[in-house]
Amino acid sequence: MTITAAEVKKLRDQTGAGMMECKAALTEANGDFDEANTILRKRGLASAAKKAGRATSEGLIGSRLSPDGSAGVLVEVNCESDFVARTDDFQQLVQDIITEIEKAGDGAGQTLLTDPNGPVQKRLAAAIAKLGENMAVPRFVRYAGKGHVGQYIHMGGKIGVQVEFAGVAPEVAKRDEFATLVKEIAMQIAASSPTYVSRADVPGELLDKEKSIYRAQMETANKPANVIDKIVEGKLGSFYKQVVLPDQESIRDSKLTVADVLAAASKTLAAQVTVSRFARLRVGEGAQ
Repeated sequence: MTITAAEVKKLRDQTGAGMMECKAALTEANGDFDEANTILRKRGLASAAKKAGRATSEGLIGSRLSPDGSAGVLVEVNCESDFVARTDDFQQLVQDIITEIEKAGDGAGQTLLTDPNGPVQKRLAAAIAKLGENMAVPRFVRYAGKGHVGQYIHMGGKIGVQVEFAGVAPEVAKRDEFATLVKEIAMQIAASSPTYVSRADVPGELLDKEKSIYRAQMETANKPANVIDKIVEGKLGSFYKQVVLPDQESIRDSKLTVADVLAAASKTLAAQVTVSRFARLRVGEGAQ
């Protein structure tokens, strides 16, 4: 098949590998980007994660939190320019869309955003007509009734984090130490972009894929099988530190993991506080 220059550039942007290597990988993978990425990683030419910050769509991450912390909403609203994103009209649109999500409650889903006759699309149409730019609402996150919800907005609305904690009684939620913990964990997620709440949440097929990549990287090392096994396990530990929140190095103190931070806070609060789920939205990543 014919591989276009645009496809090669896209893979290069994702991996940081050279143009010729990207073209060869895409050709070998018959144009499959995920497979080409894996090929490059096996050859040591690409990092485990795609480079961040490649998305170009503008807009804002909007947020709203209930006074008692029992519910929260994050929503991404895109437009064409940062100039429009900073206008009062656009920021009001973001809040109006959050209101529609709250009205829908537990029934809020992707169809709420896409229904051409629904309230979100009607509000978008009015804003597009007024502000003269194309706009979209690609995604939202709503947590309610299952724990204590905290939020953090970074870079003036370009990144938004929502995190839900379990084991938080009302008296614990009122303490300053807990408020500090919520902010620290949310900032951790914003800065380090983990994917999973625990190692158990990492899909088995993903672990198998990572192990196969690590073994492929060791094929020419001429080391005994048991040594290679230990090296693979060590690399897997590094992988967990990238993608699993409790395994990550704390942004506040590099000598601690996030698990250490949670354990220390739980001891101070005399309550077993854990993270049950989280979401991190960055403007442009969900753009259509």
